[in-house]
This record gives sequence, C-alpha cells and structure tokens, in this order.
Amino acid sequence: MSVNMDKPHLWKADVARSVDFYNDWFMRFAPKAYRETRKETTRQVEEALNLTNNLMNISPSTLTEHPEILPILRMTTAPPIARDRLIGLAAIAPNLVRNMELKQRISPNMGEAVVLEELEKVGSLIRKLADMDIFPWLDNKHQPEEAEIHRAATVVADRLCGAVADPIVRNAQEQRQLASIRKWLEQRDYSHVKPISIKEFREMKAGTFAYHLNVPVSLEGGQTKINIPIDVAVMPRKKAKNGLPILVECKSAGDFTNTNKRRKEEAVKIAQLRANYGKDVCFILFLCGYFDSGYLGYEAAEGLDWAWEHRIDDLAKFGL
Repeated sequence: MSVNMDKPHLWKADVARSVDFYNDWFMRFAPKAYRETRKETTRQVEEALNLTNNLMNISPSTLTEHPEILPILRMTTAPPIARDRLIGLAAIAPNLVRNMELKQRISPNMGEAVVLEELEKVGSLIRKLADMDIFPWLDNKHQPEEAEIHRAATVVADRLCGAVADPIVRNAQEQRQLASIRKWLEQRDYSHVKPISIKEFREMKAGTFAYHLNVPVSLEGGQTKINIPIDVAVMPRKKAKNGLPILVECKSAGDFTNTNKRRKEEAVKIAQLRANYGKDVCFILFLCGYFDSGYLGYEAAEGLDWAWEHRIDDLAKFGL
C-alpha cells in the first residue's frame, strides 16, 4: 500500500512544511554544531602550532611524525592554498601529500632521503607564504603570547571549518534524523541492536532495529557483489510475508538543487534491492528539507515511497 507517493495533491503543502522544519532546525541547531566543531578544530590548530614552535620551525622530522597537521598548515598561508596548489608550488610528489592528508602517513614507497627533501620544500613554502596578519611574531621575531596564539588558531580554525561547513551540517542532520526514528520506535517498544550482532539481515528478530546495516546484493548476473549501506533497518513485530525488514534511507537537504542532482541514487538502490530480494522489498525514504515536486515525482515513478520527518507517524503506515 502506498503512503505518500500516490498523493500528489499533498506534495506542495508537505514540501512547504518540510522546508520550514529544516530551516527552523538550522537556525536553532546548525550554529551550535558548527561552534562545537570549531572549538575542537581550534584545539587541533593550537596543537599543530605547538609542534612547529608556532610556525617558526616546520621541520621535516615534525611533518614525518605528525603528517596529519599538513591540512592545517595549508590554512596558515595568505591566501590559504589547496592541496593541489601546494603540490604545484612546492614541486613535490603528489603521492606524498595525498598520503599525508588522506591517510595521515608518509608514503611507504618513498625513500627516507627523498621524503626529507620533499618535506623541507613543504616547510619552506609554508614559512614563505605564512599570513603575517595572523602570525605577526614571524615578522618581528618575538615570542608570541598565549592570547596571540589562541587568536591565530581561531582564525585558522574558521578557515578549516568554512571548507567543511556543509559536511558539519549534514552530519548533525543525520544524527538528528536517526535520533528521531529511534525515539519513535522505542516509544513503540522496538529495541535497538548493533549491526555487528546481525549475521544476516533477513534474520533480524521481530521488534528490533539497527543503524548502518550493510545489505549484500549481486550485480551483473552475480559476477560482482557489493554491500548497500542502509541507514535504518527495522524488523516489524509482525513480519511481512517476504520476511524482510523495512529499510529506511534518511535524506535531508538545505536546497532544492542538490536533491534533484542526486535523485537517481535512491532509484538505483531500490532497483538493485528488488533484483536481489523481490519486488516487494520495502525501501523507503525519510525526508526533511528541500525536496520539491520534481524530486518526489521522479522517486514515485521509480516506485519509491517516503515518510516526512515533520509527519513521522506515517512510519506506522508502512507496518511499523
């Protein structure tokens, strides 16, 4: 039975309510999430400054022992430099920089002498381009006071957080959506279980739910196997005829553009799940934010139904 996908006369009003719901949350909680991340990032910047004697000694040995500080150092320059710009300006091996930033390690295939030579170039470039307005002690050669260091660390932290502001908000949104579903389920006597305790998702106990559960599917006639990550899997107390849990994908968005760009992703997932587990598999969307009629119409045409976070009791209509 369809819950929302066959009721286009309700979509316009639901879109408006969902946008209001998202905006209200953003104004009240997104700044808090950003501030908390900024506070932790400031601490990390202060630690990086301490390791480099407040940028006065960016040595190859320090970078070797603490490769994780490289993204921070890139934000201390004027202007801040992107990863690829650092590689080009310093004329160093791309593999070295990407290992340091993405894997927090020194490239295992590079010789020690080469690594030290390359890291010397990195330190030299950072010192040359350092933002003197933020780090005035580099210009007049004085030992900075604690307040100066904290002020500089805060500015660099703002630069770092500005580059990841959207992921910060998305993570906070995901946590809120998962918490909302958990509260709703537990009020109805469902029990949370860890995914590691579930050997086969079809064997979940009735009345239980799990976060971030991998569902295996076969592609290309069974030649390739992948896992589809499911945000929430819920086994109803009264199991469906196919014995499958209800699979929920949490979706939130702060603008209409990105939702329509990514709307095919869910359609691909439902097609893969149906190909492996039958046409009656229940895979639904849990929506909050900017999902317009174009998005909803596309998903409905693919046979995807949804529940709105602002009307969470619709989850009951899916058999929960």
